[in-house]
Amino acid sequence: MTVAFKEWALICEALGSGKQSLILRKGGIAEGRAGFNFKHGEFFLFPTWFHEQLARTTLPADTPVPAPLEEEIEITYAAAVEWTRLVTDLAVVRSLRAHHVWCDEIVEERFRYDETPGLHVAFVRIFRLEPSRRLRMEPRFGGCRSWVDMPELDGSALVSVLSDEEHERRRAELAGILGHSGT
Repeated sequence: MTVAFKEWALICEALGSGKQSLILRKGGIAEGRAGFNFKHGEFFLFPTWFHEQLARTTLPADTPVPAPLEEEIEITYAAAVEWTRLVTDLAVVRSLRAHHVWCDEIVEERFRYDETPGLHVAFVRIFRLEPSRRLRMEPRFGGCRSWVDMPELDGSALVSVLSDEEHERRRAELAGILGHSGT
């Protein structure tokens, strides 16, 4: 793997702790004319920070927000996409509420962003890097884009954060909600 997906640090932790197995994404400023899509099947999670992050989730107010490192980035998790779907029905997006930690307002804001309502949903399997890896922050990692090129991060084992049984249970439940075959 040599690519990383930029995501809020708290969402990276929710994925890495097993609280959720979905990534919801609309895309944005730097996605280009074609817009966003999950163009990589495997990627590292690249945590990002901003001040109001906790307030935009359903996590308790006393949830610790991981602190950014000075001039470094710590890569702790990797994801494998099992399936994706573009969801254009807001009622279906709302039915995913129990499966992620974003607050309703943020999900609906993303759903309605730009001229085409909808959200890209990816069902992912998350792995913890043991040990995690630290990289020097570089200008190429910045900007409003979803994907960043990374150097090779060899030497870490990938350990699933969920048991096979729990992962399969979630896959079946979410495939049922989204009307997806699960493959």
